[in-house]
Amino acid sequence: MAHTPQAKYRKDYQSPSHTISDLDLTFDLHDKATLVTAVSQVKQQLDSTTLNLEGDNVELKSISVNGEEWSDYTIHPASLEIANLPSEFELVIVTLIDPEANSALEGLYKSGGAFCTQCEAEGFRRITYYMDRPDVLAKFTTTVIADKAQYPFLLSNGNRVDEGEVEGGRHWVKWQDPHPKPAYLFALVAGDFDVLRDKYTTKSGRDVALEIFVDKGNLDRASHAMVSLINSMKWDEERFDLEYDLDIYMIVAVDFFNMGAMENKGLNIFNSKFVLANNQTATDADYLGIEAVIGHEYFHNWTGNRVTCRDWFQLSLKEGLTVFRDQEFSSDLGSRAVNRIGNVRTIRGPQFAEDASPMSHPIRPEKVIEMNNFYTLTVYEKGSEVIRMMHTLLGEVGFQKGMKLYFERHDGTAATCEDFVAAMEQASGVDLTQFRLWYSQSGTPTLRVESDYDAENKTYSLTVEQSTEATHEQKEKQALHIPFDIELYSASGEPITLQCNGEKVHNVLDVKQDKQIFVFENVTEQPIPSLLREFSAPVKLEYDYSDDELIFLMVNARNEFARWDASQMLLGKYIRTNIDNIQQGKGVELPESVIDAFRGVLLNEELEPAFISEVLSLPNHNEVSGWFKQVDVDAIATVLKEMKVTLAQNLNDELSATYHSLKQDEYTIEHAAIGKRSLRNTCLAFLANNENGDALVVEQYNSSNNMTDTIAAMSAANAAQLPCRETLMQDYSDKWKHDGLVMDKWFALQGMNPASNALDNIKVSMEHSAFSLKNPNRTRNLIGSFLNFNAVQFHAKSGEGYQFAGEILRELNSSNPQVASRLIDPLLKYRRYDQQRQDLIKVELEKLKAMDNLAKDLFEKVTKALEA
Repeated sequence: MAHTPQAKYRKDYQSPSHTISDLDLTFDLHDKATLVTAVSQVKQQLDSTTLNLEGDNVELKSISVNGEEWSDYTIHPASLEIANLPSEFELVIVTLIDPEANSALEGLYKSGGAFCTQCEAEGFRRITYYMDRPDVLAKFTTTVIADKAQYPFLLSNGNRVDEGEVEGGRHWVKWQDPHPKPAYLFALVAGDFDVLRDKYTTKSGRDVALEIFVDKGNLDRASHAMVSLINSMKWDEERFDLEYDLDIYMIVAVDFFNMGAMENKGLNIFNSKFVLANNQTATDADYLGIEAVIGHEYFHNWTGNRVTCRDWFQLSLKEGLTVFRDQEFSSDLGSRAVNRIGNVRTIRGPQFAEDASPMSHPIRPEKVIEMNNFYTLTVYEKGSEVIRMMHTLLGEVGFQKGMKLYFERHDGTAATCEDFVAAMEQASGVDLTQFRLWYSQSGTPTLRVESDYDAENKTYSLTVEQSTEATHEQKEKQALHIPFDIELYSASGEPITLQCNGEKVHNVLDVKQDKQIFVFENVTEQPIPSLLREFSAPVKLEYDYSDDELIFLMVNARNEFARWDASQMLLGKYIRTNIDNIQQGKGVELPESVIDAFRGVLLNEELEPAFISEVLSLPNHNEVSGWFKQVDVDAIATVLKEMKVTLAQNLNDELSATYHSLKQDEYTIEHAAIGKRSLRNTCLAFLANNENGDALVVEQYNSSNNMTDTIAAMSAANAAQLPCRETLMQDYSDKWKHDGLVMDKWFALQGMNPASNALDNIKVSMEHSAFSLKNPNRTRNLIGSFLNFNAVQFHAKSGEGYQFAGEILRELNSSNPQVASRLIDPLLKYRRYDQQRQDLIKVELEKLKAMDNLAKDLFEKVTKALEA
């Protein structure tokens, strides 16, 4: 590279040299030459007469200070330095930008026929020169000017305050946001849309106009998003006592978007994937995803907008907290157990893998080269688990007191993670001194637990040892404060009261030392422990359960999550055993007692169908890979496949009976109906491996009246490599080739196709009329699915998968480095594979590193991987 990107460090944070109280923006929109006039009211804060502003890919047209042209400035490659300024002044900067050429999809760009923006984290500098940092909060007024016929809707943050027309068939609309905000929360949209309108009356009696803007012809796919928005507003008032604060709330769905959605104040810009749905185009998972993401972005209004981040190292302050809030929203509206299982699968799979990778970092990173690289599962999902641990330690009442104090102290400011923890600590009286280490320590802790029962003294002891392996940039680890939720059961399945020193104690133990012994009294028989209930901390648990104990917990644990967890530990034991068997040239075996345990769950009419579906679902290849220092790709795939076939054959009658009993004539998205479809389609995935699997899959595909059952049939055919696969894939493509969003499901199946010619099929799929490498959704579904979820073919020993990945990454490096940076992650873990695969992957990483124009996004990850 011509210039080596430099890291920034959290410890080097300095307050901004100036404040900006007000920013008045005017956009004169044109496809290739948009003129932006930015009028800032600036005040010197530190002893400096020089103002440094960030800028990227913008052409400076003019600068004036207090109405006079200003020439005392220097333009640097990524900034503008203005010198000899007064202590307080009005700054006017005019820039010219080219939205149509902006393939990075940061700043102002064209999405289809519309203008839209994405400014988080550092995209505003692609619009104008500005103090593009989250701790500079200003009140924004935005005037948007554009051709009226082509762009009838001109939207920005806040409330609409004025509008009018100008010569040449153009018009303008002015917006004012009364709440100070950083530039990353700015948004602008101009286009021609269909609009779904509704209103919400807040608990204080204010009417809020609700508007969802979608591409023409998609209005019938916006109603679920509106219902989800209204549910979110109501839930936040009821659970957190937080009310919306503007007169209008708008959502715009766009096809070209790097992220899922963005919480811009009052004008949320969404990836179409998380807005558009009807039963013919969207699966149950899509509906639930829309509900969760609509909620997430709405909840940011307080946890992210009203209180924002002081600097980007504090990203988990808003994201971890808001993920916790959206998880609670989904759990309160749906099945708490099923939602918790989904959250934990994400942590134990890809997040634990991230912790073990060269990109391992704490939820509050200490250094960064490219901020976009830290929009990670660690910051979001592990960040949420850290918030959940605080909730566990404080309880709902104490946690809500902490939230209230947090808003009282920091509303309208840019805060830090420490500010949040301090509010929680002071409101509850719970000492969180040691707990703070979760913010600064990377990696996944392991809890090793041993038990001992003393029949004579009627005591039961648990010895708990915690340790965290060294990570790439943090070798020394300290003992964490880990909330360890347990329950003890008698042989009859009754819970045993926990007593210490003659008093009843709470079921959440405070593990704070490298090694601790917890002794419980008056235990009259050998108990069976249920450990780490509700996954009370994001740790790996090691405890030598017997098969009988795990089967007992699957039946008797009062906590549904604990039942599921026992099933996963039971499966895990035999996955490990069978991988060892395969490596020794033996076959895959599954004891009758294990098969019977899953038969019992399948036939248990007291359990929710959605929960049964989760119990029957084996961990995926990525999660299993995380259990091993060196990954045997082929052995893992063989074992997972053969265990699925074994269960399918032994449970054929029960699976078939359950499958046929759960057929629904009407399609609804009520949670009970979703649960029944989930179990029915899990049964189908097993039955596809049996003798009549092909006919059963074809029958479901042909009779399906909803996208959930359609995709379930195609997925079963794909995974089991049924003869009908190609026919179903072709029929689906013929039917939906005009709709890229619906075709994303088809592209994902092509990416995950386990056939030996999968890569050839992917290259053919890239020529499909619905595919574009410029569209992040298409790229993630086809290329991302191959890299992340097709282990055997991606890691083929020929190296073809790695070469293909390298070619794609080099192309995206120039057009959209943010998407490239998301795709590269499977290559970064190359040291966990055999030497032949390591060498092949390293070749591709070295090629990337040698590029003259390697983007910061990729440079940071490639160099860390090669150095690790």
